[in-house]
Amino acid sequence: ADSNLTTLLELAYHPHLEGKHGYNGKGSLKDGSYGEDLYIRVPCGTIVRRSGRVVADLIEPGQSWLAAKGGRGGRGNASFKTQLNTAPQISEKGEPGESLELDLELKILADAGFVGFPNAGKSTLLAALSAARPKIADYPFTTLNPNLGIVYHKKRSFAAADIPGLIEGAHEGKGLGHNFLKHIERTRVIVHLVDPLGFKDIEPAESVRVIASELGNFSSKLARKPRIIAVNKCDLPQAQEVYRAVRKAFRTRKVFLISAATRQGLDALLDEILRLLDIVPAVRIKPGDDRPEIARHAVEPLFTLERDETGLVVVGGATIERKVQMTNFGQPESVIRLRKYFKTVGLDKALANKGIHEGDSVVIAGREFEWSYSPGSDMAERAVSRRKRA
Repeated sequence: ADSNLTTLLELAYHPHLEGKHGYNGKGSLKDGSYGEDLYIRVPCGTIVRRSGRVVADLIEPGQSWLAAKGGRGGRGNASFKTQLNTAPQISEKGEPGESLELDLELKILADAGFVGFPNAGKSTLLAALSAARPKIADYPFTTLNPNLGIVYHKKRSFAAADIPGLIEGAHEGKGLGHNFLKHIERTRVIVHLVDPLGFKDIEPAESVRVIASELGNFSSKLARKPRIIAVNKCDLPQAQEVYRAVRKAFRTRKVFLISAATRQGLDALLDEILRLLDIVPAVRIKPGDDRPEIARHAVEPLFTLERDETGLVVVGGATIERKVQMTNFGQPESVIRLRKYFKTVGLDKALANKGIHEGDSVVIAGREFEWSYSPGSDMAERAVSRRKRA
């Protein structure tokens, strides 16, 4: 997690990433060097999902998560020396590294989120309180992306976000709000800005109910977040009347009258935000919380046998596939060693029970073998590329 990044755009343009390979060993019993680790830098607030399930939530700068592990290097012939075989003609290939597909989602990290209808003054308020300079104009949907700024008040600081304008039906995908409602899930306090002029045919007081409904329909967690109502643009003639109407309609909530343009009433608003931040904990998403499951403990079988669409028997299993992938088939001793392993783990007997006869084809780890049960005879890999599996 890198605090200097704000988007996942770089990964969107370069989604296929691969770690570097290690280096081969050399003579005089020298091991090869390890491949360098590949660090993928993402913004703080990035959620990592695998098959739809949260596996990591990177919030703190420098926080990391191991996505894929590289395979260990293969051993040279010196590792196989024994008292009876002092010069073995055998070696291993390197173990294949892990390969996987992940979904990354960014939910911005902000202590306070400014929400409201388009043109309520959210960007103006963020610019007045911080060094952020979001685009400001007198037409709806000026802000197309969330903007972050650091607000300093009474020797304290917090992060504030300007969330693009929400409209009625945002939780169903209308307007831009559906794309950005997820960002509000991270905020600890919601500041709802009200435009005294209303929005289209929606009155200012009614706009508070509409936005509250949209938040609740999107997520029940949003509905429970502390929310401050701030009637903006107090320099307008109708602002005082709207302020009284909103206070009357929402007696249980604190309502402030402010002006982001003239900075009137901002100190009182900031005092209330800091007060709430002192009692509201930071929001974290724990891996696994999105889809609770019953814990189950199972032992994976050493291998499995299935027939593919062509009728060939395919042997599966991570351990047995790794043995095949690391075998150097150019060395007879390596093939003999693999053959002994198959017999030790019971693969011969399982294939016989499956109806595999002498000379039949068996696929393991993408390689097709001609199977043999004859004592002292070794199976041979078919050099037929059309049969090779991925």
